[in-house]
Amino acid sequence: MKRYSYKAGIILGLFIAATGGLLFFPAAALQSYWAYLVIFFIIATGFCFLETAANPYVKALGDPTTATRRLNLAQSFNGLGAFVSAMFLSKLVLSGQNYSRATIPSDYPGGWAGYIKFETDAIKPPYLILASVLIVIAIVFIIAHLPKIKEGNVEEGVVVKNKLFDFEVLKRRHFRWGVIAQFFYNGGQTSINSLFLVYCCTYAGLDETKATTFFGLYMLTFFIGRWIGTLLMVKFKPQNMLLLYSLINVALCGVIMIYGGLIGLYAMLAISFFMSIIYPTQFSLALEDLGSNTKVGSAFLVMAIIGNAFLPQVTAYIMHLNPIYYKVAYIIPFVSFMFCAYYGWKGYKIRD
Repeated sequence: MKRYSYKAGIILGLFIAATGGLLFFPAAALQSYWAYLVIFFIIATGFCFLETAANPYVKALGDPTTATRRLNLAQSFNGLGAFVSAMFLSKLVLSGQNYSRATIPSDYPGGWAGYIKFETDAIKPPYLILASVLIVIAIVFIIAHLPKIKEGNVEEGVVVKNKLFDFEVLKRRHFRWGVIAQFFYNGGQTSINSLFLVYCCTYAGLDETKATTFFGLYMLTFFIGRWIGTLLMVKFKPQNMLLLYSLINVALCGVIMIYGGLIGLYAMLAISFFMSIIYPTQFSLALEDLGSNTKVGSAFLVMAIIGNAFLPQVTAYIMHLNPIYYKVAYIIPFVSFMFCAYYGWKGYKIRD
């Protein structure tokens, strides 16, 4: 992106993710776990390219004073997609039949192999649709004229002698704290998201169908939260909203740890609402005043998503240590939101 443009990063990201979607078909034929992991890795890589390019580009397109609100508005459509997927598309993918080799009915057509084939075939159409849509969007971006952005004294497409990837940006205190806050936010959010269905079915006593419906509601509150948060930023400073929303989530994690069960489940729905603005708000605040290092800064902030690879594992480990004390596991998102609250309180301030 630094060598060419934001547009190049967006288009490349779309094509990489689309390639991953199309590779699902040979992966399904192999029916091997490693093959699925490879395509998920490819899709995720494409989305990393896309997010690294699109987020700062949206921020740069317009008045700097409204950049955070603009990024929240753009990411609110992320919430819409998540809601539609969780509430409706999940019903197409999940059959509601959770068999093992020991529990599969003797009269099931094709036996265990037939069951696996049925479950795998159900996932093929969504990935084909995903790949097709991404390719269409990429073509639209190729055709469309997008304005080039000038960051600092450097305009996109102009070759400069400075480093293409500069670690010096981490010396900026507000940016460094932004990366840390993003690490913990992503890890805390995914600790709740990834274990949501497990929590519903194992600890709240819901069946798979009701659990996916609740997950749809969970994503709906996230979607509504982003839209309302974007509107509130017309009147309130983003950093103040970040502080308040993070502290509310700290309290809600406390509710889960104390009560668990259905009460904890409803607390998660509220958490989804209040964590909706955190990611784009921290992203925007961290990129302030980076100038020509904005693209590099964006890359580091997207890298901070690696929090998803650590904190959910710790949460799951604690949850499964003892079924009676599963609620204690939510100390991980509790601590994570504390870091977000600090960033909204002091961490965002530009001091160097």
